[in-house]
Amino acid sequence: MRKALVYTPPGYNVNTLYPVLYLLHGIGGDQYEWMHNGNAAVILDNLYAKGKLEPMIIVFPNGRAMKDDRPTGNIFAPDKVEAFSVFENDLLEDLIPYMEQHYPIKSQRVDRAIAGLSMGGGQALNFGLNNLSTFAWIGGFSSAPNTKPPKELFPNPEKDKNLIKLLWISCGDQDDLISFSKRTHDYLLENKVDHIYYIEPGVHDFNVWKNDLYHFSQLLFK
Repeated sequence: MRKALVYTPPGYNVNTLYPVLYLLHGIGGDQYEWMHNGNAAVILDNLYAKGKLEPMIIVFPNGRAMKDDRPTGNIFAPDKVEAFSVFENDLLEDLIPYMEQHYPIKSQRVDRAIAGLSMGGGQALNFGLNNLSTFAWIGGFSSAPNTKPPKELFPNPEKDKNLIKLLWISCGDQDDLISFSKRTHDYLLENKVDHIYYIEPGVHDFNVWKNDLYHFSQLLFK
């Protein structure tokens, strides 16, 4: 059994089908991180109040796929790091089907997005670009070293680039991990893959990631 939080938009109606965003946390977080530290609900509520968002369901899962999935002890322990990679199977085989069975969620790839911060940003790029039959909207915020090397991340750019509705890569300009975002951007640029590369003032913290959610969410499903 795994935990996830679900955010439903204003005016939520069980008889209406919605697109969905899976929003992933960092190495020290869990399903609560975006809500407690990122004020995600406040950001989204304010955007809805201004008419700037398409109605969507947002799922905040625990992306640490192991028996004890709490962010306790040595969060950098090899088994805990590996659990972030293992989560790909949980997401595809368990969480997405569960959500579509229990919530009014559209099931086409063009109605499904994935994004995350830091370790979750690496997950989002790894899982999203590796499963373009599942996701069409992909965002990596300050993606961590778990992000696959570009040629492994997106090995067939000419063949697959037209499957992507949005590919967003962002990072703070003072972030020590910016090289992982830049190498992905450079590869995509070299291979003429349309994407947004957004470098903003800041370091590896929620001041950057809140801003990323604010901008990224407004581009989805339009």
